[in-house]
Amino acid sequence: MDHIQIIREHLLRSKKTVAVAESVTAGLLQFALAGAEDAAQFFQGGITAYNLGQKYRHLRIEPIHAEQCNCVDELVAMEMAKNVCKLFCSQWGISITGYATPVPASGNSLYAWYAIAHGDEVLLSQQLHAASAAPAAVQHWYADMALTAFANVLQYRR
Repeated sequence: MDHIQIIREHLLRSKKTVAVAESVTAGLLQFALAGAEDAAQFFQGGITAYNLGQKYRHLRIEPIHAEQCNCVDELVAMEMAKNVCKLFCSQWGISITGYATPVPASGNSLYAWYAIAHGDEVLLSQQLHAASAAPAAVQHWYADMALTAFANVLQYRR
């Protein structure tokens, strides 16, 4: 069973919902969840906030810290996950922020942070390190890793 099916079945059975806050994946989490059967019954929606101003305005991340790390670190991912729950009135939140192309701000490395929140509690946050690849391939890999992690959290939280 794939991770989207696991997420779908768990959320429908428990009558809970999920929302997502994305940056580096540019809507891929939303696309994957929205494509599931009965998605409207468990997927509240999502937001792609690509810069500091939008992350602060919509997801209430702490702006001074976020500016210092170019919005890519564990704290930012955790704030995004918790606050997307509030923004969409959802029990679960998934967030991801990172780099899909080498840039000086990342030390020319490809990495991302994702977080999974249940309301105000972050249950998992993890850094991902990607191999050099086309940006779209990196973005898809990040999205797949975050959704797989969420499916695993749901399975172990029965």
